[in-house]
Amino acid sequence: MAFALLDQIRSIFDGDPGVRKVADDPVLSAELLMLFRMILADGSVSESEMAAFRRICREAFGIPEASIDSVIEYLNEFGYETNGSQAIAQFRDLDIERRKLLARHMADIAKADSQLAESEVRLLRRTLDLLDISPVDVVKPEE
Repeated sequence: MAFALLDQIRSIFDGDPGVRKVADDPVLSAELLMLFRMILADGSVSESEMAAFRRICREAFGIPEASIDSVIEYLNEFGYETNGSQAIAQFRDLDIERRKLLARHMADIAKADSQLAESEVRLLRRTLDLLDISPVDVVKPEE
């Protein structure tokens, strides 16, 4: 109980730890922005897409559930400064497994609402081309 209270007090002075994590990591910020672009690619935001985004934030990046709304707000406020090409550029020099992970996360978001729109397919295809990743690598299970 005392530790939780100390964490809350610290977050008031230091800011949200999840937002700090995202703000301090340009590659993570870029990935989350690309995931948001995928959520918006079909013109609507479904609950299942947001649930997939939240799951990815928690499981892949260790962002606490309590921080995710603040992270989304941060991305909305500061993400307008970064376009898709700039976000993808953050990944070009990363190892192939990290680039595949981005593509898999984007595919997870696209498939979350059980309706794969043509605009989602185009965004994913363009991202794969820019990252020099084969579509087979996205659907192949992780080893």
